[in-house]
Amino acid sequence: MKVAISCVALSAISSVSAFQTSFVGSRVKSLSRDGVNMSMTAQDDFKNVAVGALAVFAGLSFFGAPAADAITKDQIDSLSYMQVKGTGLANRCPEVIGTESINVNGKMKLMDLCIEPKVFQVLEETATKKGETKKEYVNTKLMTRQTYTLYGIEGSFAPEEGKLTFREKDGIDYAATTVQLPGGERVPFLFTVKELVAKAATSGNSVAPGFQFGGGFSTPSYRTGLFLDPKGRGGSTGYDMAVALPGLQSGEEGDKEMFKENNKTFDVTKGQIEFEVNRVDASAGEIGGVFVSNQKGDTDMGSKTPKDVLVKGIFYGRLVPE
Repeated sequence: MKVAISCVALSAISSVSAFQTSFVGSRVKSLSRDGVNMSMTAQDDFKNVAVGALAVFAGLSFFGAPAADAITKDQIDSLSYMQVKGTGLANRCPEVIGTESINVNGKMKLMDLCIEPKVFQVLEETATKKGETKKEYVNTKLMTRQTYTLYGIEGSFAPEEGKLTFREKDGIDYAATTVQLPGGERVPFLFTVKELVAKAATSGNSVAPGFQFGGGFSTPSYRTGLFLDPKGRGGSTGYDMAVALPGLQSGEEGDKEMFKENNKTFDVTKGQIEFEVNRVDASAGEIGGVFVSNQKGDTDMGSKTPKDVLVKGIFYGRLVPE
């Protein structure tokens, strides 16, 4: 019975149903050199759709008792470096046992926030049997080794305007990741939650199963100014043109044809993430649950249009007095 229900939940996540169709409306505005801001309409669309996705994903990840391979923070802390090395445990988030609640009275800190992706999807144009094209999120193959989980993130967690709010301040809050589309194209992106400000969906001071919070974050460029492309061009170093192609960069129009390739930019885009708590251990101050994140992929330093990347997975955190 449990297997059957899990299969149903998995098919709901993998399908391109109403979740993917509705998500098209939440695309972020086009990029500029000064960065890009997600419109309020897009944020509202994402929040509304993410609620359903979180519910389905929660049913898959936390159905019934914890999985047999689940590992708690106490178990991870008891292992030595050599016991963890080469096992993949360093890329996993601890899981929480318990369905209690934690009351946040005054200022607290969310410590050891761990965000572990389980599913990566990219918005693509696909063709139907009738020959029509439509945009939908397609599953991808992960090309990065087990270094894509964010860990050690911390920040303040306190009531603001009647709602609990988390403000990210420090930690390993980014991870360079690459996925491959079914056609073979690879999509690099910087999985991150930098400068995240996540507000609770409802007012109150209690963190219990079903508690939801989320907000926007900044996504820095996948590459920095010191990166050199195959022609030796970079943002803050290297050549300012393709030396081997002078004929395409001279004349009346200058380098119009290769302007984006020659003029490297450090694009900062905006993303959105939603969390839902499913497990709470009040004695240890631990919370765990699922998340859904939407962000932009790599722009190749301004020369390409970034793709929309959808990430779903689990998270872990520990609430402590500030």
